[in-house]
Amino acid sequence: MKVLSGIVIPLVTPFTEEGEVDTGSLKKLTEYLIGKGVDCLYPCGTTGEMNYLSLEERKLVVETIVRQAAGRLPVFAQVGAATTADTVELARHAAACGADGIGVVTPWYLTLSEKELEDFFVTVAGSVPEGFPMYLYGIPQNAVNDITPELAERVAARCPNVIGIKYSYPDMTRIQSFMTVRNGDFSVLVGPDHLYQAAAAVGGKGTVSGNAMIIPEYYGALRDALGQGDQILATVLQRKINVLNGILCEGNNIAGYKAVLKALGILSSKKLRPPMEELSDQEEEKLMARLQQMHYQEVDIE
Repeated sequence: MKVLSGIVIPLVTPFTEEGEVDTGSLKKLTEYLIGKGVDCLYPCGTTGEMNYLSLEERKLVVETIVRQAAGRLPVFAQVGAATTADTVELARHAAACGADGIGVVTPWYLTLSEKELEDFFVTVAGSVPEGFPMYLYGIPQNAVNDITPELAERVAARCPNVIGIKYSYPDMTRIQSFMTVRNGDFSVLVGPDHLYQAAAAVGGKGTVSGNAMIIPEYYGALRDALGQGDQILATVLQRKINVLNGILCEGNNIAGYKAVLKALGILSSKKLRPPMEELSDQEEEKLMARLQQMHYQEVDIE
């Protein structure tokens, strides 16, 4: 089974000016990220506006990226949805269309018990072919429901294809506890970008980062410094990344990502799915100016 590591990109979902999924821009974005040396593509996550897409739109996004990547990078589709039935449908589709694995966020809005969450994950894991890898995905600040290390342990014990977790809440104690699941044979990736270096130091496998879609060269350099054991350079890079991420996440980060990608000529529009809105002209101008100022105050990443 393929295991996630390094820089995993939760892609934005591009839309046309009419609000339809823009497959042309999605192909361009896929090529751009492959060229930047990232390690995996992760469509239909939080950054991809997953809960504002229909099931058919989510399938179209995954199919487009899988075909465009053509095996050059692994594609792990985020298939978690508000219901078990929709999640199973998306999981089976991801396996059938050639994705390399799936991530599964907890159902959102209504609070679920640990037994309900366990049964949910076990059902999804059992709906795909044996050996098709699945990652749990916890983001309690958005989804309400959380994943405890004990829950992850029970699910992993019942499902050999559940091989890890993406955890997006900044709790290093819990993140390290996930690393003990299945006697330490459990892949842990962090969502909070500022914890990438710290998590890697204690056994984390990488980060799933929307910001890395915008400044991939910094993340690639940090990944390489960590791989070479150069903690001094890694610290310099992590601190620079933290500053750039603070700029990107100061407002609506997804709107900011789309504004930058449009300026780079990768997306045809900056459209978001309502009720989300684009940055105002003033907000976009401020974002671009601050990014340009910081981007040219570069550290030596050679």
